[in-house]
Amino acid sequence: MSFNEEWGRLRADATERTARGTARGATGAAPPEPGPDADAVREAREAVLERLADFRSTAVLVPLDAEGGLWTAPLGGLDWICAFTDEAALARFAEARGETEREWPYRTVLGSRLFDEVVPALAFPCGVALNAAGPDGATFPPVRGIVPDSAALDGGTGATGAYGGSAL
Repeated sequence: MSFNEEWGRLRADATERTARGTARGATGAAPPEPGPDADAVREAREAVLERLADFRSTAVLVPLDAEGGLWTAPLGGLDWICAFTDEAALARFAEARGETEREWPYRTVLGSRLFDEVVPALAFPCGVALNAAGPDGATFPPVRGIVPDSAALDGGTGATGAYGGSAL
């Protein structure tokens, strides 16, 4: 089984368990009781929420494709809108792709607009990759708590074409 197949299976199993309200680990055992690691989990959760809040309030650069739409890249069975915090981060990305000679036109978009308007308007599931090819990169998948439930893969109607159209 390939990584993508295994990851997809694990993600589907977790989504199903969450929907049933029986979140259990891979062994089928109930989640462990809170212990010394509970603080580490809480701190990690707070760090993720802080990073998400920072992104939502940040104006990011999103490269444009040949048709003038927001540029996306496929990875792990999903498309990802590539967003960058500044031109230096975009330049690192272009260098990693070996495409420094071409022009990289972009639009400046508020992170919250990407999540709340652009992703739901797409006719396919799409996440946001921030600063790909950089040391501070992050991915924000199209799941509840990041995008509206109607566009989340794990809630609502899902991003399967119900929101076709253009938000930009």
